[in-house]
Amino acid sequence: MIDTKDSVITEALAVIDKALAEMLKRELVSAVEVGDLLLDLRSLLSANVATTDA
Repeated sequence: MIDTKDSVITEALAVIDKALAEMLKRELVSAVEVGDLLLDLRSLLSANVATTDA
C-alpha cells in the first residue's frame, strides 16, 4: 500500500513539474490550463484513494 501511495505521489509531482515548466515559459496562463492541471492531479489522487478503500 505504501508503494502505491509513493508512486501516485511521484506521478503527481511529475505532472506538476511538467506543467510548471511549460507555464513558466509564458507570461500568461489561462484559467482553463490551470483547471486542467488541477483535474489531472485530482484524478491521480482520487484513483489512489478508490483503490485503497476497495
